[in-house]
Amino acid sequence: MTDSGQDAIARAHALGVLRDAAIGDRLVVRAHHGDGARDALGVLVARSAGAVTIDTRRGPVEVRLADVVAAKPVPPPPAPRSRRP
Repeated sequence: MTDSGQDAIARAHALGVLRDAAIGDRLVVRAHHGDGARDALGVLVARSAGAVTIDTRRGPVEVRLADVVAAKPVPPPPAPRSRRP
């Protein structure tokens, strides 16, 4: 199988993950950005026909579905550690 075939399979899987995810699910989404790729890790807060919005630690990030390379659900972040005396 060629790289483009594998890329198409990965992209189809990612779009399925985004389609099936519920608002409030925690996800990581990788998308084309300029000459490279960019990740958005956070909570899915909105979805439209052409984009999803992920609420990250730096604020909301809108990702166009046409730019999506990969996506997967991720577990909640670990609880903050207590400070040692």
